[in-house]
Amino acid sequence: MISRASGCPAPGNSFPNESPRTRMYDAVIIGAGHNGLVCAAYLGMAGLKVKLVERRAVVGGAAVTAEFHPGFRNSVAAYTVSLLNPKVIRDLELHRHGLTIVERRMQNFLPLPDGRHLISIEGRLESEIAKFSARDAARYGAYQAEIERIADILRGLVLQAPPNVVSGGLRQTLAELWKLGDLGKLVWRLDMSDRRALLDLFANSAGDYLDGWFDSDPIKALHGFDAVVGNLASPYTPGTAYVLLHHAFGEVNGRKGMWGHAVGGMGAITQAMAKAAIEHGAEISTGVGVREIIVEQGRAAGVVLTDGSTVRARAVISNADPKSLFEHLVPQGAVPAPVTERMKRWKAGSGTFRMNVALSELPSFTSLPGRVAGEHHTAGIIMAPTLRYMERAYHTCALEGWSQQPIIEMLIPSTLDDSLAPKGQHVASLFCQHVAPHLPDGSSWDQHRDTVADLMIDTVETYAPGFRASVLGRQALSPLDLARDFGLPNGDIFHGALSLDQLFSARPMLGHADYRMPLAGLYLCGAGAHPGGGVTGAPGHNAAMAAIADLKRRK
Repeated sequence: MISRASGCPAPGNSFPNESPRTRMYDAVIIGAGHNGLVCAAYLGMAGLKVKLVERRAVVGGAAVTAEFHPGFRNSVAAYTVSLLNPKVIRDLELHRHGLTIVERRMQNFLPLPDGRHLISIEGRLESEIAKFSARDAARYGAYQAEIERIADILRGLVLQAPPNVVSGGLRQTLAELWKLGDLGKLVWRLDMSDRRALLDLFANSAGDYLDGWFDSDPIKALHGFDAVVGNLASPYTPGTAYVLLHHAFGEVNGRKGMWGHAVGGMGAITQAMAKAAIEHGAEISTGVGVREIIVEQGRAAGVVLTDGSTVRARAVISNADPKSLFEHLVPQGAVPAPVTERMKRWKAGSGTFRMNVALSELPSFTSLPGRVAGEHHTAGIIMAPTLRYMERAYHTCALEGWSQQPIIEMLIPSTLDDSLAPKGQHVASLFCQHVAPHLPDGSSWDQHRDTVADLMIDTVETYAPGFRASVLGRQALSPLDLARDFGLPNGDIFHGALSLDQLFSARPMLGHADYRMPLAGLYLCGAGAHPGGGVTGAPGHNAAMAAIADLKRRK
């Protein structure tokens, strides 16, 4: 059901003249973020009748494109592509629905305060590292190979439910033991060195892991950034090595480990997903949220919308974060007490401050001068020179609310997509860490947003003099804004920390890692389920497979 020619459904209920109780759906999906759209498309492909309801006026969740300054558009929250699963792209035919992904011409650029720099570009990285350490350059190939071997194992696990810790009957227990055996086979194929690396990457800190490989600060900082992006932690916090690994799963256009941009911004991805879902029969209503899940005879039986109407369905699939789902949408007493206790302890809050900036010209960096578009302008530009710098930023944030020396990654997508800004001008995404989701003095982020936005601009200025003067307009999103606008809990882009107690079979809780929640007929399809956050589409795919199997069996 399309309400606009663009394929973006119009706000409001799509069946205002019918009694919702006369319309029975196979599934109603709460939230039309990218995982909800993926889930709807797969359910539609299976011949099921699907309804999506979305609180915001547009589909896409955090993966949207919008004009933030007259003539300037950008990916508002999620901002770059790598983790989007190739099977999801193929199955939903996203390219046929208008998606084009272009690769960065340089992967990363690390300008340093002393005027030097490190660039990450295929075929040249070892020679770049050698400027700082010949030993590190010699070891880099082995490091990359180890990361790739471990990432390949985890890529194979992304599109399936983890082994589920169950207390059911023999048949169910045997099925989960079979999954565990398959996982064991994958690990068994590794040599002992890689098994140790797998353990290190799951349990240790990124700082300790990188210190074990390299001597020079720049190469450790280049990779250590991936351990704290969206993760409110020091790079020396145990478990951050896994977050580093999580960001190594990706690929662009069949090339592993690459990063790129969706032409038209991240909204181009979710618009293509919406078209695929609608093509397969899904109905989408925007501008109306969910007030409560209907529970009848111990099963989820539909939802009550914020306008008071109801949508009845045989299954309810939530794209909300787990904490919000169980604390606000599931009626009190509908799930066992241990579930409620688990959600009270659920850790969420990524410490992200997100900015979109309209620029009159490209920045010229002290370490690599020039305002003519160069390869480094297409890169992820990381402003955080050492792991210790990142560690200080984390500890200062915890004490003061934000660090005066923040961690920033800047991307300038208009260097690869000239549709985002007027000719000769540009847009930049600033993905900034670390800021506290809740300020230690109890004040609101509404009081401090502009102060911190100024700090971020000034920080870029120290690496690229003249940057401040080139800023024509800006949009700043604090953790509070990310929570209010996009439903990200405490601004957490992953819907919950990627810590060892919230990963794999424990995501979102032991016994329910198979997307089936502890209320019959209720499923979780968002980033709070395995494999976690990022624009992957994997939780949406996996939840759809679980729901399809159950719905067809019940029929």
